[in-house]
Amino acid sequence: MPAQSTHIEVPRAVQSPRAKLVYLALATGGEATVEELQAALAMTKLTLYGVLRALAERGLVEEVEGRYEVSSCSVGSGPS
Repeated sequence: MPAQSTHIEVPRAVQSPRAKLVYLALATGGEATVEELQAALAMTKLTLYGVLRALAERGLVEEVEGRYEVSSCSVGSGPS
């Protein structure tokens, strides 16, 4: 059986390569803590907090009990 391909659209509001990487990590892997993202993406916590804050300000990710996830309003909305 051939592997299924998943296509995830990154909203146009996400310009930074680091922000795109974080958004895609959350969109494909589900919710994660800053520590989990740090280990998976080899980014510093300082960088991740800045990226996550910027994504949250745009309504693209949300933090729930210390875990970040793609905002339900940004899922399936395609590029914006």
